[in-house]
Formats: sequence, C-alpha cells, structure tokens
Amino acid sequence: MTRMVGTAGKGEGSKRSKGTILVVDDDRLVLATLVHGLTQAGYEVIDADNGDDAILLAREHRPALALLDIRMEGKSGFDVARMLRDAYRIPFVFLSAFADEATMAEVQRLGALAYLVKPLDIGQIVPTVAAALARSSAESVTPLAPAAPAAADPTVDPVPLAIGVLMHRHALARAAALQRLERMAAQQGIGVAEQAERLLGAVEELARSAP
Repeated sequence: MTRMVGTAGKGEGSKRSKGTILVVDDDRLVLATLVHGLTQAGYEVIDADNGDDAILLAREHRPALALLDIRMEGKSGFDVARMLRDAYRIPFVFLSAFADEATMAEVQRLGALAYLVKPLDIGQIVPTVAAALARSSAESVTPLAPAAPAAADPTVDPVPLAIGVLMHRHALARAAALQRLERMAAQQGIGVAEQAERLLGAVEELARSAP
C-alpha cells in the first residue's frame, strides 16, 4: 500500500504551511485530487489509501485534522476515526457518497467536525477544512468516550452534518442544501442549528428503529 507526502509551498521556503492534514481514501484519483487541492491551498498533506497506513501516519505525524473516507477495504473510516479520537486526540471530517440513517447516526456519535458528500469539489473542501481547524483550535476539542445512542457530542456543529444528509437525500448542491435547511428552520420559527439538531435526531431515531 502506497503512502506519500505532499508539502505546501514546495519550492517556496518563505510560504508557511497552514497545518498538516491527513487524507485517507482508497480511491487513488480522489486521493490525488484532495492532496493537490489542499497543497495548493497552503496545507502540508500526508495521505493513505487504507486504514492501517492512516493510523501509522497519524501516530508518526500527529496531523491537525484528518479527512476520512468511510467505506474502505479493511479498516473503515469509522474504525480509523475511533483510533484517532481515543488514542491521538486528532479531530476528523468524514467523506462519503453515503448518507443513510445508520451512517449519519454513527458520524454524529463519533463526533466528526463535518461530513462531506461525494462527489467532492475542492472549492468546497478547502473552506470546510479551514473552518474545522478553526473550531478545533478555538474549542480545544477533546475526543470523548463513545456516547450512549441517544446522546450527541456537544462540541459537534450539527449544521454541516444536516447539510450532508439533505445533499444526499435530495441530490442537492451544498448551497442548495443549506438554503433548504434555512427554509425548514424559518417554517418552524427556530434557528438553523436547532433545525439541524432536529433533523439529525430524526435520522438517528430511524437508524435505531431499523430492523
């Protein structure tokens, strides 16, 4: 299994890295696209195409953030996320083409900072990474032990997760999904974050009640 390191600002010694990002995906085309885009945006990027290598790289480099594909051969993104959270206290964002109830419930339980639905647009990834790093730094996110099924990690912003659900269910672009979430909140006379929490709560209830 191959691994490589992409360094932001290669050949530009005066350009400082914005931080080290671990990218994990078993699709080499997706991986190369993410590495290139994040490197161009000023990040130092390390990558792995499987969960075992991802954990080894995380232990060695201690990245500021990990982007994890969920469904991979061998260890899944969920397996990697648990190790990053519990052993190395590294925050993470999930990448996946799937947003079914069971998947979203697990994303929420694990405490992801965000959830991005494939196909990915690097113009969408870069601001999400910047926001996740800012939140992680500001909040000093401390990974928690796995919560009871009904409990949600209070450090997790529900809005990006809810947007991911709407993108998948209704085949919407990210901006359109946000607009839909805002309309739902306005109709209920509540804030967007509260509406997002209600949506995710409904998703988790469906996941628990599924046979």
